[in-house]
Amino acid sequence: MDSKVNIHRRSFLKMTLGTIVAGQVYHQCQPIFAAESLPKQPNFIVIFLDDLGYGDLGCFGHPTIRTPNIDRMAREGAKLTQFYSSAPVCSPSRAALLTGRLPIRTTVNGVLFPNQNTGLPTTEITIAKALKERHYATACIGKWHLGHHKRFLPTSHGFDSYLGIPYSNDMTVDPKMEVAKDVVFRQEMTLDKMRNTEPVKNWVPLLRNEEIIEYPADQTTLTKRYTQQAVQYIRDNKSKPFFLYMAHTMPHIPLFASDQYKNMSLRGLYGDTVEEIDASVGVILDELKQQGIDNNTLVIFTSDNGPWLSVNLNGGSSGPLRGGKFTTWEGGFREPCLIRWPGIIEANSVKTGMASTLDIFPTILDFAGIPIARELQIDGYSLKRFLTDNAPSPREMIFYYSGKTLAAVRWKQWKLHMKIPSSELKSEYQETQQPLLFNLEQDPSEKYDLASKYPDIIKKIQTIIAEHQLTL
Repeated sequence: MDSKVNIHRRSFLKMTLGTIVAGQVYHQCQPIFAAESLPKQPNFIVIFLDDLGYGDLGCFGHPTIRTPNIDRMAREGAKLTQFYSSAPVCSPSRAALLTGRLPIRTTVNGVLFPNQNTGLPTTEITIAKALKERHYATACIGKWHLGHHKRFLPTSHGFDSYLGIPYSNDMTVDPKMEVAKDVVFRQEMTLDKMRNTEPVKNWVPLLRNEEIIEYPADQTTLTKRYTQQAVQYIRDNKSKPFFLYMAHTMPHIPLFASDQYKNMSLRGLYGDTVEEIDASVGVILDELKQQGIDNNTLVIFTSDNGPWLSVNLNGGSSGPLRGGKFTTWEGGFREPCLIRWPGIIEANSVKTGMASTLDIFPTILDFAGIPIARELQIDGYSLKRFLTDNAPSPREMIFYYSGKTLAAVRWKQWKLHMKIPSSELKSEYQETQQPLLFNLEQDPSEKYDLASKYPDIIKKIQTIIAEHQLTL
């Protein structure tokens, strides 16, 4: 890493309050200024799901999954129809959301596992770390998946507290993890067994801060307990600005729902888990109103990547989009997104401009009045004017990375595939004999290749790729 950039990464928060600048480093940066009517220190809540598909919500067209509370977010805020994650799998998509940087810059390129010793480097500036400079309270609840060792956990990345599963719920335990004195062991587990026997798949630990407090975690109650923790957090911090990052474990497989929601959805167990999360969203929105901070809180709802199609009924739906999780087709990257802030973001609005999880970092910092140094390689753009003033989206491009492989690029309505998944379900890629070009405004399902008709568009995107690679 360039030493000058690294210095600015450590010191940019010490700058005096000024203009926020964000964007791809090969673009001319655009200044964004705070609206005078905005509160000085708003609260921020990011609700992040796992493996939710573009077509899995009522407000995005699902015929049987009932999501009245998430649909309420659409009625009371903005629905973004061309919103993208930054990777088709868990860990890199989360690193991108929290840092505003492409995964290839943070070194979190693939899914992290309990037998690995890596994670999101502490040199990275997360949303939580940045907001701490404005004396925000910060909490992470739910799935982390950016390193389970103490030096990589949320409490090392700017969060005051953490409760949740450190990685995906289909994994195992790292037998060497720290255990709390009051730990609850289930399924006849003991500390000796945890330390000295082969870990069991789907048996994952529940952590508070850096210690295991329950093993194996009772996954049927996770959504309920996450929600209870979130409500208590809001009550405890209602009189000061806070940031809550609530990353649900579901609907990643294995699927679990509490007794109240199990066997209630026409969509089966997958629908049960989504409908329970929907109820959680309703509880949180109601709590904000009850505490009198509804009009001072920005709430963002989205997911980390597309649905796990290969698990059949246990996976979700990409709706009209092609492919799902693991792939760089639209179904792997494009996600439902709702953004709500009463009185600030127009109710019942539909935003068709492009946006990305990369944009969440600079958008939150913009609303909070925190500047970003030009030298910090932020790949996101502030969406403040896009959300509040009906301005065009500042984003024109999406880079579709799978690991370190740049497989496709979107520029405006055009998407160019240089490499394509070997199947609709896997992350294995093959070179295309000729680049594939789709007009996503007219063909979001990526059915009709227009490469032969628009060689000039292909040339333009190839120039963008060459410029982008110079920044890595």
